[in-house]
Amino acid sequence: MRLKIRHSTRYAFDDPVIYGLQQLRKTPKNGPEQRVIAWKTIVEGGRKELSFEDHHRNTVELISFERDVTELVVRSEGEVEVLDTSGVIGPHRGPSPLWLFRQPTARTRAGPGCRALLREVKGESDLDRLHALLRVVHGAVGYEIGISRPDWTAEEALAAGKGVCQDHAHVFVACAREMGFPARYVSGYLMTDGVQYEASHAWAEAHVEGLGWVGFDVSNEMSPDGRYVRVATGLDYAEAAPVTGSRMGGSGEALSVEIEVAQQ
Repeated sequence: MRLKIRHSTRYAFDDPVIYGLQQLRKTPKNGPEQRVIAWKTIVEGGRKELSFEDHHRNTVELISFERDVTELVVRSEGEVEVLDTSGVIGPHRGPSPLWLFRQPTARTRAGPGCRALLREVKGESDLDRLHALLRVVHGAVGYEIGISRPDWTAEEALAAGKGVCQDHAHVFVACAREMGFPARYVSGYLMTDGVQYEASHAWAEAHVEGLGWVGFDVSNEMSPDGRYVRVATGLDYAEAAPVTGSRMGGSGEALSVEIEVAQQ
């Protein structure tokens, strides 16, 4: 399936920005399950400084703000060809060792909530147990926009019993690591009937012996198919977020995000 993606982010400030830098992780990955046909990023009110590949093989673009700017617009768009592999990504690649993905982070540290969930997980094979975990997490954390905070941990999402795709991914990753699997957070895009979104999508991947990395989308209770586009991976949201950065000045920020994913 060939998908066309448009991702526009607009910042408006009451006061001018004196200085600012952002790291963008919006460029889809190339791999066995997807191929980037074309991709570009356009910046208004700033400029692209450089582009590099980080230790998770994410494409990172560094952009700076123009001095005294009151509006910054970043438009990323392109086409990606995606194969439906039932969520199987394959062997581990890149400089980060596989054992790194068994290490907990502040957001994915398993506590009493995760351990209670794991008592419900059954299955004969590793893959069976991970699919069981997918269903258990889906049942434990209801999807509700606006209920959670960006810095919530897996345990906080479980305590609330509600969250968004970011929270679902963190809970799954925390539990999978507690089960002994290497696991990672994934940010990307999902095509759903031409709906326009205000945020990118997120899911998780776990490494299964004999298969390699396999994707699990708790929010939709399924493994990713040909409608999903993988963009960035990391130990948690902090390493795979579409935008990170800092600035001086620019108070009174108003932010708007528009994402469109459609079949070509």
